[in-house]
Amino acid sequence: MKNKYLQGKTIYLRSMDIEKDMELYSKWYRDALFGRFMDSMPAVMYNKDQMKEWYEKQLAHISPFIIMRKEDDQPIGFIELAGYDWLSGNAWLGIGIGERENWSKGYGTEAMNLILKLGFLEWNLHRVSLSVLGYNERAICSYEKVGFKKEGSLRGFIHREGQRWDMPMMGILRKEWIELQENKSSEKESE
Repeated sequence: MKNKYLQGKTIYLRSMDIEKDMELYSKWYRDALFGRFMDSMPAVMYNKDQMKEWYEKQLAHISPFIIMRKEDDQPIGFIELAGYDWLSGNAWLGIGIGERENWSKGYGTEAMNLILKLGFLEWNLHRVSLSVLGYNERAICSYEKVGFKKEGSLRGFIHREGQRWDMPMMGILRKEWIELQENKSSEKESE
């Protein structure tokens, strides 16, 4: 039986398969625009084996999932919770939609809601945080749609394309996310 927390309307999440999925990660990270949005570090063109080696070192600290498009069972990106502080109930979220033709279609927003549902309702997290590069306006909009709030910024964090950009820090608490879900439910009932 599939986990109810991992099933959405247009996408579902499946556990990452380190043997099978590293080719995808390697392909996505070779896309310069994807890399520009994902990381403040210079692009590194890892091949499949190098990507696998890097991920194997990280697996003790992250829970990675592949975002699958339901209509054709195609992998379109990844989402992960990482940096757990189980005592305080905190974790960090990372997400990337690897295939450009799937950008701006709501898949990332849906995936975030699924992972937050899992984190808050199943794993009993209290808070999920993330950071985003200030020029990634599409991502910031998606994060805000899910309920993340800007909590501060690392000013002038990155130099790209001849200018300095901030790196906003964002977070959401379990009670805020649950309240947002209840409000969405109420709105649907009143339609």
